[in-house]
Amino acid sequence: MKRIALILTAMLLVAVLASADAATVGICQLVQHEALDAATQGFKDALLAKMPDVTFDEQNASGDNVNCATIMNQFVANGVDLILANATAPVQAGVAATADIPILGTSVTDYATALGVKEFNGTSGINVSGTTDLAPLDGQAEMIRELFPEAKTVGLFYCSAEANSLYQVNTIRTYLEAMGMTCVDLAFTDSNDVASVAQRATDEVDVLYIPTDNTAAAYTETIANVVVPAKLPVIAGEEGICRGCGVATLTISYYDLGFATGEMAYEILANGADISTMPVQTAPQFTKKYNAANAEALGVTIPEGYEAL
Repeated sequence: MKRIALILTAMLLVAVLASADAATVGICQLVQHEALDAATQGFKDALLAKMPDVTFDEQNASGDNVNCATIMNQFVANGVDLILANATAPVQAGVAATADIPILGTSVTDYATALGVKEFNGTSGINVSGTTDLAPLDGQAEMIRELFPEAKTVGLFYCSAEANSLYQVNTIRTYLEAMGMTCVDLAFTDSNDVASVAQRATDEVDVLYIPTDNTAAAYTETIANVVVPAKLPVIAGEEGICRGCGVATLTISYYDLGFATGEMAYEILANGADISTMPVQTAPQFTKKYNAANAEALGVTIPEGYEAL
């Protein structure tokens, strides 16, 4: 009996030690929508493939920056080993909450904007790295010209509370204006005025451009209910928005982006990689895609080289 008791005690001790060694990762996702959901899933799949014992504390901020701060402070209080910040606002909340716990961002457009620095050379020098979802904005501008060569005015439709969106519309504006198009800012403050601003767009512009905007992504049905009956075409910054209300997009795979972020997390947790010197990674490829149903409804002819969603 003593021998059995000793064996059981040893087995229990091994289980406790294994549990103690298992890493805990806090995940703060800004809001639930297709792109961010895919990035989170890719991250988890990549990390679980190499660290089956890892545990996740997965939290959704419901699009609220205050919730981001609360979640991040809770992660710090709980002593998580690493934080995934899915979107710009969670990265900013994470930086404000801790200078010690590694923070990996994903679905972040511009790290200079996210970190509040004028220039970003690829590494942060602090406890932050990750992946960026920035697609070639010049390529998206060219897509507008390719599909709508007669367009004179382009509406830039975005949430004014999202710094990542402002960065994109300011950048693409320079490309569109260089092509001779006039840009009209169509900013909404939150979900409450998405429909009214979309309605305004139907009277003012020939084409609508929506960047990788999290609020717009969460309300694509609302936008579609306005723009599709009005036959106002939308070029989107990513495929989730395009599937919901757009005609075409030059997009990345958010799942692949999250997966790459998960591989970075493994290097930090298992191999002790220094996050402050880890370069931010970009998406491996960009794909032209189109929404066949909306293209048909709006009478838009899609040329070769586009993949149906």
